[in-house]
Amino acid sequence: MEELMTFDEMQRRFKSEWVLVSDPEVDEHFHVVRGKVVFHSKDRDEVCRKIVDLRLQSSATLYTGTLPENTAIVL
Repeated sequence: MEELMTFDEMQRRFKSEWVLVSDPEVDEHFHVVRGKVVFHSKDRDEVCRKIVDLRLQSSATLYTGTLPENTAIVL
């Protein structure tokens, strides 16, 4: 799968999933605006394994659901 989509399209199509985006276009705040969806899954570990497999030059990982309160994200 390599489909160019906007962030809004990703949110509608992949509800509460992790989405791996290749060559993301970002706005001035570094929010992903659009990119090529190369993989998606409800399981974050599957997406992490795919990142290693594909070795993309430029990518972003997005979650399209709502994170629970008091959740910390480590980059």
